[in-house]
Amino acid sequence: MRVLFHVQHLLGVGHLRRGELLADAMAKRGMAVTVALGGMPVPEMPFAGADVVQLPATKLKGADFKVLYDADGEPVTDAWRAARRDALLQLYDEIQPDIVLLEMYPFGRWRFGFELLPLLERAARDNPRVKCVTSVRDILVATKHPERAAKGAAIARAHLDAVLVHSDPSLFAFEETYPHAEELADLIGYTGYVTEPAERVRGAPNGEVIVSAGGGAAAGNLMRAAMAARASTPLADRVWRFFTGPRFPAEAFEELSAMADERTVVSRFAPNFQELLDGCALSISQAGYNTVMNLLRAEAPAVVVPYDEGEETEQWHRSERMRDMGLVSVVKTSELSPPTMAAAIAETLERPSAKRPSIDLDGAAHAARMIEALGNGDDRSRMAR
Repeated sequence: MRVLFHVQHLLGVGHLRRGELLADAMAKRGMAVTVALGGMPVPEMPFAGADVVQLPATKLKGADFKVLYDADGEPVTDAWRAARRDALLQLYDEIQPDIVLLEMYPFGRWRFGFELLPLLERAARDNPRVKCVTSVRDILVATKHPERAAKGAAIARAHLDAVLVHSDPSLFAFEETYPHAEELADLIGYTGYVTEPAERVRGAPNGEVIVSAGGGAAAGNLMRAAMAARASTPLADRVWRFFTGPRFPAEAFEELSAMADERTVVSRFAPNFQELLDGCALSISQAGYNTVMNLLRAEAPAVVVPYDEGEETEQWHRSERMRDMGLVSVVKTSELSPPTMAAAIAETLERPSAKRPSIDLDGAAHAARMIEALGNGDDRSRMAR
């Protein structure tokens, strides 16, 4: 079974890591996965289980989503969009996939409709029609354009065979942030959360503090606040590891490194990040999808600072729900400082241990089974985890 998987990351690397986990799970079931990669390459996430075809890459400058830039740092043009659309359609023709797997669209990724809608239309012209699936996370960002949500439902109804929601509805149901979910109920299947597999080697206790920032493009204040708060916490004498992420600015990385001492490690990325979290005394991070699922898998004490710049609401929703369940302490971005960070750390360490809720964290394996069933024409079971 051949799968063409369109993966596009912009600000962070959460989408990229989730895509990598999905691609690996599909490969383990014998599917031939080709990843059409739309963002800048991230060497730390090579998609080892798939063939990767780099589309003309696009990126952001800082955290501004209003303008897309090409690999040379120039704003993308209509000619660039046409060339990228044609490259994606040519890849489709070369692969002749059995499944087209998209990420977020048409529930997000609107800036990429110029290539994704033509891809869906191309799949619809084949005989037999190629099955099309969208992979979407638990929470959508609130929008000031409700007409986009309605348009997304119309596109989904016209072109999609399944909407795989990477969530456990006991924690977040899709309709909480998508108003047209009921209209698509027959397409929606919950996979559970996508994170590191349960059968991994669990990391040994290390007693360290892990400070992380996903991609790191907008994490400077978090890193500086955690570094400055350290001396005021009960864990001041522990090893603190700062993982800034691959997109953390070089100047800020050097500044943070200059503040380190012999018990402080500053680096961009850890291939054994989950193992380090498994054994840590405390995690400090943003509240992106992947990081929070890493925390749940590790059952680690945690302080989160949800990214909420501009219209971003996803991380706040997630962190608020987790806080209400007694799983994390939360510091608002607007209130972030060394004293508030130190207070949140103290609160976390003093919180009594409680029974953790049962949350499905095997979303990659479930999604791969559902995609395989759909490709085999087993419509009745495709939505069963």
